[in-house]
Amino acid sequence: MQNWLSDAFIVSRMFRLETEVDKARRDLLRTRLRDTNTAASPVLRALRGTPGERELPLHVWALEEGGELAGGLVGHTWATWLHVSYLWVDGRHRGTGLGSQLLAKAEHIARRERGCASARLETWDFQAPDFYRKKGYEVVCVIPGYPPGITEYTLTKRLG
Repeated sequence: MQNWLSDAFIVSRMFRLETEVDKARRDLLRTRLRDTNTAASPVLRALRGTPGERELPLHVWALEEGGELAGGLVGHTWATWLHVSYLWVDGRHRGTGLGSQLLAKAEHIARRERGCASARLETWDFQAPDFYRKKGYEVVCVIPGYPPGITEYTLTKRLG
C-alpha cells in the first residue's frame, strides 16, 4: 500500500507551477472551464447559442449640464440576471434620490428589455447595504473580514 502523501509529491513533480499573469492562459482556462461546466450542466447547455448565453453590458450614467459625471451604474445582464458591479453617486448629489434613479433605470432595462427576473450585487458594510435593503434586496451571503475589518454582503432581488 502506497502512502497518499508520497503519491501527491510524485504527481506534483510532473508539473511546473508558474505564478506569472498570463492573459492567453487565463482565456484558455476560462474557455475550458466553460466547456466543462456546459458539459456537466443541462441548464448551461441549454443557454448555449441563445441570446442569454453572453453577458451584455448595462451602464446608466447621470451627467450634469456641463457633462460632468454625477453618478453611474455599471453592470451586466446574463441568463435572466442583472449583476450590478458598481453604483456610485458624487457626494454633492447623495441624498437626492439619484442612486435610486440609477438603480431603478438599470432594473427597468434589465426586466423590460432583457427579460431579467432577478438582480444581484455585492456591497461592503460601510457602503450601502441598507440602501439596497430599502430597494427590496435581500442579503443572501455575509462574509466578515473581507477584507479584514470589513464585511461584504451579497444581495439579490426578484425583479417585478
